[in-house]
Amino acid sequence: MDVLTDNFFLYGEGFLGTVELTVYSSALALALGFVMASFRVAPVGSLRVLGTVWVTVLRNTPLTLLFFAVLLGLPRFGLVLPFQLFAVLALGCYTSAFICEVLRSGINTVPTGQGEAARSLGMTFGQTLSQVVLPQAFRSVIPPVGSTLIALAKNSAIAGAFSVTELLGTYRTLNELGYSIIWTFIWIAVGYLIITLTISALFNVMEKRWGVAR
Repeated sequence: MDVLTDNFFLYGEGFLGTVELTVYSSALALALGFVMASFRVAPVGSLRVLGTVWVTVLRNTPLTLLFFAVLLGLPRFGLVLPFQLFAVLALGCYTSAFICEVLRSGINTVPTGQGEAARSLGMTFGQTLSQVVLPQAFRSVIPPVGSTLIALAKNSAIAGAFSVTELLGTYRTLNELGYSIIWTFIWIAVGYLIITLTISALFNVMEKRWGVAR
């Protein structure tokens, strides 16, 4: 317990840093994922191509490489932002590709007759997608979206290598102070467990309330 009690502020700072990264990156991933999923099923060919390229490139790019591209590449083009914001961009964009595919798979579970009926009533593509298809698709994708955001929370540990305050990065300071590396990582693991279990509990509640009965 000495490792935790003696360095509670340090752990707390890292924990809050990881929570902030997770929350902001999740919001960005969900927003971009929704947009790209819409592009993937859009009747406009250029939008489908854009969505496909986005998903293909990001899903097949190592996250660490994406961090290097964003945190070290963008400043060379004059875009200078706080490292935490760069980390949110990298995590959010990377995860959006997976969210996109989860949403698209949910959209594919909705019978085509639903969309055809909406269009026959004069609804536009945007109205059909937002008011008819997505509300039904949402019910079936709650568990995989939750799993994807849990993976995002754990992936945020990479940000510590780029001078971003987060939970895993606390081990370097504690190691320099001579604390037991085993207990240092145990308390770090407990912090990540709290975050992931909270996300899991939230999506369990959502699944019980809105999910498809199995």
